[in-house]
Amino acid sequence: MLRPALAALVAAALPVLAAPAFAEQVGEVDTAFKLFGANHKIVVEAFDDPKVEGVSCFVSRAKTGGISGSLGLAEDKSDASIACRQVGPIRFLDALEAGEEVFKTRTSIVFKSIQVVRFYDPARRTLIYLTYSDRLIDGSPKNAISAVVLAPWGAQDAPGAPVYDD
Repeated sequence: MLRPALAALVAAALPVLAAPAFAEQVGEVDTAFKLFGANHKIVVEAFDDPKVEGVSCFVSRAKTGGISGSLGLAEDKSDASIACRQVGPIRFLDALEAGEEVFKTRTSIVFKSIQVVRFYDPARRTLIYLTYSDRLIDGSPKNAISAVVLAPWGAQDAPGAPVYDD
């Protein structure tokens, strides 16, 4: 009886293990005072690429305050900025997929989120991280990119090209 329960627990945990990265908030600044509820702010969050050791990304985004923002009912603005950097020796932990989602955070109660996806440019040996809102704004989503060159780290050589899933 213990085995089926353990198998069910492992099966339930696998999607979580393969899920995009979770961010930790590293800072925030207030941008507008609200008499009731939290102030409007810009938050800065950091996350590590779940499949590329040695790469961290930093995303700044608007967070709506007021009563609806405090209750989690407000829709945040679609603006976001991203900066990804090599923070150690780069090592690929698993095969990559073109346009693979590496981070996602909800910015409204229902239909809107900010996402980060990863691409690889073999001609320039560079990982490219694109952040965008999945809500269309005047026909196209707001977006920003950052690039990380596959470079040596200290005495270690630069990593080889990543392997891609078909």
